[in-house]
Order: sequence, then structure tokens, then C-alpha cells
Amino acid sequence: MASIARCLRVARPAAFSAVVRNSASRTIGVRAFSVTATNAIRKYTKEHEWIDLAADKKTGVLGISEYAAKQLGDIVYVELPEEGKEVQAGDAIGAVESVKSAADINAAISCKITQVNMLLEEKPGTINQVAEDDSHGGGWIAKVQVTEEGLKDFEKLMDATAYEEFTAEEGEH
Repeated sequence: MASIARCLRVARPAAFSAVVRNSASRTIGVRAFSVTATNAIRKYTKEHEWIDLAADKKTGVLGISEYAAKQLGDIVYVELPEEGKEVQAGDAIGAVESVKSAADINAAISCKITQVNMLLEEKPGTINQVAEDDSHGGGWIAKVQVTEEGLKDFEKLMDATAYEEFTAEEGEH
């Protein structure tokens, strides 16, 4: 199976080349609240996976980006990773199949898979609805234990702003 990034180049129609915009910029009259340092830190890969790293930097949650989910179309099947498996950054840990194509899901960082989102076996379309939701009922793929090497991998990933710029450039091609 091909990576998500390669499938998007082949499978996406021109109509889907729109870039995911930050919805906060369109919200009017939102009251600002402070946030604590316990919030997860999210970064993205060039293959369109994301990882939320917990504040303790020992655990995280992996998934595919909203951009990837939109480009793939209606997801009809998700092959989940194997719990307990140790993987390196870039290793294929599962796959998604849509009405348009199929793509591998790669590990964003070096880690150990501790839990998988079993909801996706029954309702793979959850990824289309809430791809970047790491809560119960969300479209996340796996929860992981982060290794020392994984922390180094994490530092090399793109933050939300860099990822938005990356997808904008990709949409132009």
C-alpha cells in the first residue's frame, strides 16, 4: 500500500485541493480562556499523520490529519496497529481504505503502541467526521508510549502553522 501522501497526489480531485483553515479565525465574539501547560502538543508529518504529545512527554496519541481524511474521501475500512508493537518513525502501523484509494498509516515518531481505537473497526467513517479528535469517540488511531528516540523524532515534525503552509503548497501542485 502507498503512503497517505502519495495517494493524495494521485487520488484527489481538483475540487478537494482547498486548504484546511483555522476555524478560530472565523469565529466572532469568542471569549478567551487561559490554558494550562497540561495540554497536549500536536505536530504533523509530511505524510499527513499527527501526534499529540502529553505534557509529561511519555505518552501520545496518533492519527491522520483532517486534510488527509478529506482528500481520501469516505473511509470504509481501517487496519489498526498491533497493541504492544514497538515501531520506528515512518514505519507502517496500519492502513486506511476509502472509496477512492488505500494508504498506509505511518508512525509519526518512534514509540510503543499501547492502545488502538477499536471504534474504527465498526465505524471507520469516524475519521472523516473527527479525524483529529483524540477523545473517546474520536478518529484517533492509537495511543502510544514515547521513547527517548521518539522525543527526538517529535522535535523534527511540523507544528500546526507549518503543516497548514505545507498543505497549501501541496494543494497548488
